Amino acid sequence: MQIVKCLHTAILVSDLEKAEQFYSQVLGLTKVDRPFSYSGIWYQIGDYQIHLIVDSNLKITHQNEEKWGRNPHFALTVTDLEAVKEKLHHYQCPYQMSASGRPALFTQDPDGNIIELTMNPEHSTLNNK
Repeated sequence: MQIVKCLHTAILVSDLEKAEQFYSQVLGLTKVDRPFSYSGIWYQIGDYQIHLIVDSNLKITHQNEEKWGRNPHFALTVTDLEAVKEKLHHYQCPYQMSASGRPALFTQDPDGNIIELTMNPEHSTLNNK
């Protein structure tokens, strides 16, 4: 077996309207058409997709409430972590800085799904010093 590419991540959400506000407005992701009739939204990031799938009975639990990065999560690369923090503050979204000290933070969508937002090493001011 040879795996050559990651295609998408499916994220369960309980309220599609709240999830859409978070993923579209807060994260600024681009919606794309989807060929299915069941409730959901797809987002495109380069050649990768995030698929939101509605589960009205969803109950997210975290194994580690103190360090969100030690729970199931997916990671996205950003170019400006300070701008991310400002946007999360604007929308009153909680976040935790990475406990490792690297330029990354963890936030949660309205259902508690954890997303890591990490600096692109090519854009990191740490690498430019």
